[in-house]
Amino acid sequence: MDKYDRIFELHRALAGRRTPVSAGDLLARLECSRATLYRIIAFLRDRLGAPIEHDADRAGFIYAPTADGRPYDLPGLWFSAAELQALVAFRQLLGNLDGGLLAEHLRPAEQRIEQLLRHGRLRLDEAPRRIRLLGGLGRPPGAAFDGVAAAVLQRRRLRFAYRGRARDKATQRDVSPQRLAHYRDNWYLDAFDHGREALRTFAVDRIGSPELTGEAARDIPDQELDEHYASAFGIFAGRANREALLRFSADRARWVADERWHPQQSGQYLTDGRYELRVPYRDPRELVMEILRHGAEVEVVEPAALREQVAGELEAALGRYRSGSA
Repeated sequence: MDKYDRIFELHRALAGRRTPVSAGDLLARLECSRATLYRIIAFLRDRLGAPIEHDADRAGFIYAPTADGRPYDLPGLWFSAAELQALVAFRQLLGNLDGGLLAEHLRPAEQRIEQLLRHGRLRLDEAPRRIRLLGGLGRPPGAAFDGVAAAVLQRRRLRFAYRGRARDKATQRDVSPQRLAHYRDNWYLDAFDHGREALRTFAVDRIGSPELTGEAARDIPDQELDEHYASAFGIFAGRANREALLRFSADRARWVADERWHPQQSGQYLTDGRYELRVPYRDPRELVMEILRHGAEVEVVEPAALREQVAGELEAALGRYRSGSA
């Protein structure tokens, strides 16, 4: 009998009972230790919402009456949204392994996931077919990924040629890798650039000819990395030094009010149903793209520079459509 069978048996033991069931009876029924019994009770109560009470006078456990008077029943799904997403994602990722070095070591994990999916109590057998995890506009990381990842994990300095998309000009970089970031289905390298004496972010798919040097990487404290990379908007790092005020239509507010654009964002509904969102940022490029996807349903109130930039993009797009040029 595994954990999930014991949860089901504990529920069966308590359901419909008018008197408490002693811990001894439950231990015999669930065929487990006292510590395991109390873990199962805690899971059933805290995660599945069962109204379990301990009756000290009668030394046993019982379901307390529910607020609506209906008997408690187990929910149809025992997993949170995050757990269900992880389960399906892990299965998908493990299934895509091509027999590399880790495949043999990860096979037990894959087998355990398959056991969970086939478990009769959990009703997850349909999950792989019924739950879709859709990727975005991801770019393949390219041949440089192995060398970049090795430098990050081995804590070695890295030299490479970098051709950023904005300038489309190759430059030589000497960096101390700090972290790899997987953002919107693309891989990025966060690193200390020794030539510029500053933290920078590089798209891995734009890195060419990576070469590990014999020098140890310079380690930047985690707190400094978090402050640098987490305060600005999106993938563009640096401490946020500006704040955008965006005003969304009442129709679009129903979606935007529930979205998380930034950890330090703030928002409020206006009396006419519109929604105002304040977002910290530093580099406006990604923020502008997010604003443009809402079209006429959003207005940049401030700052003036961001408002002018978005207006310019819209005017340029309108001009192209009116001219009829492809």
